Amino acid sequence: MTPEELSLAIDGALNAAIDAGELTLADGETAPAVRVERPKNRDHGDWATNVALQISKKVGKNPREVAQVLAARISELDGVASVDIAGPGFLNIVLDAAAAGELAVTILDQGSAYGRSDVLAGKTINLEFVSANPTGPIHLGGTRWAAVGDSLARILEAQGANVVREYYFNDHGNQIDRFAKSLLARAKGEAAPEDGYGGEYITDIANRVLASHPDALSAEDPQEVFRSVGVELMFEEIKQSLHEFHVDFDVYFHENSLFEDGKVDELLEKLKESENLYFKDGAWWLKSTDFGDDKDRVVIKSDGNAAYIAGDIAYFQDKTKRAENPADLAIYMLGADHHGYVARLKAAAAALGDDPDMVEVMIGQMVNLVKDGKPVRMSKRAGTVVTMEDLVEIVGVDAARYSLTRYSVDSNIDIDLDLLTKQSNENPVFYVQYAHARTCGLARNAGLAGVTTDSYDVAQLSTEADSALLAALGQFAGAVKESADFREPHRVARYLETLAGAYHRWYGVSPVAPKGEEEITDLHRTRLLLNNATRQVLANGLGLLGVSAPEKM
Repeated sequence: MTPEELSLAIDGALNAAIDAGELTLADGETAPAVRVERPKNRDHGDWATNVALQISKKVGKNPREVAQVLAARISELDGVASVDIAGPGFLNIVLDAAAAGELAVTILDQGSAYGRSDVLAGKTINLEFVSANPTGPIHLGGTRWAAVGDSLARILEAQGANVVREYYFNDHGNQIDRFAKSLLARAKGEAAPEDGYGGEYITDIANRVLASHPDALSAEDPQEVFRSVGVELMFEEIKQSLHEFHVDFDVYFHENSLFEDGKVDELLEKLKESENLYFKDGAWWLKSTDFGDDKDRVVIKSDGNAAYIAGDIAYFQDKTKRAENPADLAIYMLGADHHGYVARLKAAAAALGDDPDMVEVMIGQMVNLVKDGKPVRMSKRAGTVVTMEDLVEIVGVDAARYSLTRYSVDSNIDIDLDLLTKQSNENPVFYVQYAHARTCGLARNAGLAGVTTDSYDVAQLSTEADSALLAALGQFAGAVKESADFREPHRVARYLETLAGAYHRWYGVSPVAPKGEEEITDLHRTRLLLNNATRQVLANGLGLLGVSAPEKM
């Protein structure tokens, strides 16, 4: 029995009690949705629900009175061994071993679909992440967004959403001019401009521009040659780095297209009619303070030119009005210095006549690398910052992705390179991946010993270790849903560590292959079933994080 099946069964018991007149809802009231959770103390049962507390006021009864009514009905459900009432009216439920063990069968029946749902079916979510300026390799902050953003996209897709992964290609502005000037200076053998870019990569790109355009320095506008060719070369490097990091995008949106196509100018004229814009001091202002901004923002400057935020408004409109995959929800994943964008983007949606809740902004914090207890600050190639390539070269893609995803984006994190290169249980990605490899090794050894899952008896999964492992397996779907609801992929990573721990403990006390001349029994076969179910859930969870599930380590 899965948690979802138990929740539905309790919901049925609740409705039956209402239909029988044992509980009477007040006029206009409806029964709450039933949810079951794992008790923190396993002695309290397999699952618990607070539905009696939720509905008590609606039916005009004391929560414990409601709990007594529900306990009588729940105890009659197939697969329920006992129901206890705790505290003010919590219901603690113990399943019989057979009902609990059926979860393993369900997992194997559903395979890669286990843990997925269609709760977001029909919803298109535009998820914009990374969007690093094409002026250098991706630094650690962008690397964190690559790992978290792609994992979040996978998790949202697992809930049925149509996710459009989008990269905002910032090819319009002063930073591109500085990049072009830096390339040109390097090609001439001169020092980089004071506000320019350094690092070996500038030399690499400048040399590649000259290789493809030998006459670049004698062109009518050398800087323009280095700008157009250099930006494209840099961006191709960025895309290749992301691809090798297992991150690919559906849309690469060029900022410059907003201005070249006249979308911004056209939009600004329409926005003047919006109640969310007003005219003052010769300029047009967006009422962003209505959405929590510290001040209103200029959209059309007094000289008639568009302010930077005008591009943001036009970009949001483009996302929601596209002929293909128009966004029902736009999620922006931005760096720590972009807090002000939350209110501005919501105000932009309102100015366009859209619901501000169509905009969500996630703000990520800083990442630091630590080696030998000291910060790592310099890149071999970029010179001033540590890059995605630096991190991957040291620890590999799996460890990099996992370590960057297992923390809330709200927190600054220190990545201990010494820890991530250890082949030990101290290393969280090794701990989880080794659990999967162990399930595969156990299955191989069981097969060599002649153990199959042709027959089994899930009622025999009755030990404390069996129950703890089944309990952990049953929480996977909930962890995925919460990760999607709260936009927190780290919940999946932390869940996997809990599951790996339960499996490693189970492995030590639950032999699957017979010893010596021992006869193969249903107990061996059933344990193999549970092992294989664990392997499936570990693989499903690692897949949501874009991390491999190795069969050997």
